[in-house]
Amino acid sequence: MNTISSVVTFLMVFLIQNTQNRDSAALQVKIDELIRATSSRQDLIGIEEMSGPELDSKRREVRMEDERKSNV
Repeated sequence: MNTISSVVTFLMVFLIQNTQNRDSAALQVKIDELIRATSSRQDLIGIEEMSGPELDSKRREVRMEDERKSNV
């Protein structure tokens, strides 16, 4: 019975992860389209594909720009 329970648990986890990945991908497409449709920064489209250091650099850049805008 333990083996059957483990297999069912594994399959459920796989199904949930697959659903979450699909939902996340759909959400990214929607966000990218909103960026394209507005006067937002076009360089943020596809940011989820960047490496860790590139993403950290972009995060700092956005924060600095936000601070400049709020100080004006």
